Amino acid sequence: MFAIVEIAGLQYKVEQDQKLFVNRLKGDKGGKVSFDKVLLTVNGAITVGAPAVSGITVEAEILDHVKADKVIVFKKKRRKGYKVKNGHRQSLTQIQITGITGFEGAKKAEKPAKKTTKKADAEATESAE
Repeated sequence: MFAIVEIAGLQYKVEQDQKLFVNRLKGDKGGKVSFDKVLLTVNGAITVGAPAVSGITVEAEILDHVKADKVIVFKKKRRKGYKVKNGHRQSLTQIQITGITGFEGAKKAEKPAKKTTKKADAEATESAE
C-alpha cells in the first residue's frame, strides 16, 4: 500500500514507516503533521484523484530539522576578472510516515459540472438524429 502525496509543493511516493526529507515544515521535533492532498492511492486497487482523493490523509511525525549539504554557485566571465562564489544550504525536515488513513470512505474529488451552451445542445441533438 502506498500513496502519492503533495508535501510543501512537491510530490512524494510514501509508504508506512518510510523516512524522508522534505522542505522545511512548521512544527517542533516530535510533533505530528498530516497531509490531506493525496493525489493517488494504491491499496489493492488504484485510486486516482482529480486533482486529489478526498477522505484520505497521510499522518507523519517530525523527526528532525536539518540543513542539506552546501551547494556552491560559481560564476565567472573569462578575461574580465569577474568571479562570484555563493553557497546555499537548503533547510529540510526529516519526517517518518506513521500511517495512511481513510480508505474506508475514500472517494474521488468531484469535478465541477461542465456548463453547456445552446450551441453545444443543438449539436448534440443533431448528432443524435
